[in-house]
Amino acid sequence: MTQYDLRPEIAINDWDNAWDGYEMIVKELQSFMQKQNKNQFLLVIENYPGTSNEELEENLINKLDPEKKIFADDFALNHEAVTNMIKRHLTEDRVFGLMAHHELSEFYPSDVVNSVQKDINNTKGLTVVYGTGATVLAPEPDLLIYADLTRWEIQCRYRAGEPNWKANNEQEDALRKFKRGYFFEWRVADRQKKKIFQEVDFWLDTNRPGQPKMVSGEDFRSALKQVAAQPFRLVPYFDESVWGGQWMKERFQLDENKKNCGWAFDGVPEENSILLRFGEVLLEVPSIHVVHYSPKELLGEKVHARFGAEFPIRFDYLDTVKGGNLSLQVHPLVGYAYEKFGITYTQNESYYILDAKEDSTIYLGVKDETTKEALLTDLRKAEEGNYRFPDEKHINVFPVQKHDHYSIPAGTIHCGGKNTVVLEISATPYIFTFKLWDWGRIGLDGLPRPVHLDHGEANIQMEYNTTWVKNNLINPFETLEKNDEVLVEKTGLHELEFIETRRYWFKEKVVIETFDSVNMLNLVEGEEVVVESLDGTFSPFTVHYGETFIVPEQVKQYRIRNSKANEKEIAVIQAFVRT
Repeated sequence: MTQYDLRPEIAINDWDNAWDGYEMIVKELQSFMQKQNKNQFLLVIENYPGTSNEELEENLINKLDPEKKIFADDFALNHEAVTNMIKRHLTEDRVFGLMAHHELSEFYPSDVVNSVQKDINNTKGLTVVYGTGATVLAPEPDLLIYADLTRWEIQCRYRAGEPNWKANNEQEDALRKFKRGYFFEWRVADRQKKKIFQEVDFWLDTNRPGQPKMVSGEDFRSALKQVAAQPFRLVPYFDESVWGGQWMKERFQLDENKKNCGWAFDGVPEENSILLRFGEVLLEVPSIHVVHYSPKELLGEKVHARFGAEFPIRFDYLDTVKGGNLSLQVHPLVGYAYEKFGITYTQNESYYILDAKEDSTIYLGVKDETTKEALLTDLRKAEEGNYRFPDEKHINVFPVQKHDHYSIPAGTIHCGGKNTVVLEISATPYIFTFKLWDWGRIGLDGLPRPVHLDHGEANIQMEYNTTWVKNNLINPFETLEKNDEVLVEKTGLHELEFIETRRYWFKEKVVIETFDSVNMLNLVEGEEVVVESLDGTFSPFTVHYGETFIVPEQVKQYRIRNSKANEKEIAVIQAFVRT
């Protein structure tokens, strides 16, 4: 049985202090303020959208006994005005919107901000300003705290009935809530967070209700620098799906009460978190902070110059063992993605087959004789209902085996078949999937699964047919090096995609270089390896079967060693940006 680590921690080397629980946090803040010895003191708590304001007020703010409390959200535009401002970004679609480029300050009228600031200046004693936009109202605090929250926790709160920021949408379906978060809230909040990042005095982890953790801003920023200089893992999360399987539940020892596990996100920095251990205190924060704070060190200068402070590679799992087919789908071309959604690159991807049964398959590309007119006619009839899309008539189906690798450039119709475990290696914009046919299924929320034929029609590349797929996308392996110690293969991706993947087979050890790019890797064969520094700049890092891990570009070279004394071969797959 694998030892897959569900809560990987990063031990922080140099730090001063950390606090666990409201009692300790309140005492530290009181001590901090007493040392300032000021007649007027302004404490500002900037909250990431989704943070429990009520919990903070009851357990932290009230304990400080302020002269005045100001809840920033109350001074922003009301929910109707905010929704009207961002209407074109939300669209009427359940899934897709347009990336918002608003600043948080746009939602706070200048006359209101001026009035609040005058009120603050005229108040003696302690004033606490808190909420999303607190630093818009009070940009020059005596003490600044950032109350943070991870994306997965936010999504869980959406599902449990929490509304979006400045929205009375408790009863709205979770897909629309996620859309509002993805295209609007998180973009605006991240911009504000980056503006104040260097000024934050204390970082507050609010992921677990009633269990806050806090470190100083200085120690937090230093920790992010450490992370960007060593191999590390993200905290994975797992989710059920209508096609979900049972393989991950067994191999990764997941919750047996889950009906299935279709998804595993273990390599998506925009979505996943990291666990930073400061002695007895374990802080969980969004892993995108490492990207934002140390982009060149993590990504490399060339990747940073191309993508900015974004992490362009994504690893995740798709499990259909004892489940069903994925949806038949296609991803947008770059120009379409930019024009319709405001993103600058698209979801080129690949399927690495981590495990397969005798009947495992992949649907890939259209058949040579299929016309677009015939394809779309049948897809639209299926969308209307009471008609099964004749997939065998239009779409290629290929048997797959363990360790196969299939490139899937944007515009390629594709779908994973049942009884297959896929390690999906792709570019990061992961929600831009146009479903064409979903086998007539209903979503876990009881609603029909969204199908986007208009988007799909505009992006399907009919030239990606049987002949082209066989010549370009199926196991395009190239041997780069072969000797008694190691076999190095280039396994993809297609030249239309910016990611390159290499697989290393070895029994004892191999030295790998980063190729001027951040590396994302996974142990796809073998029990356990140790990632080692060639010059002692980071401590040995243990990786188990199936675990995705990141090696920052600034590491340059690293050794991967088989930590088990046996004769079994190890296989590691590496992804990096072609530079």
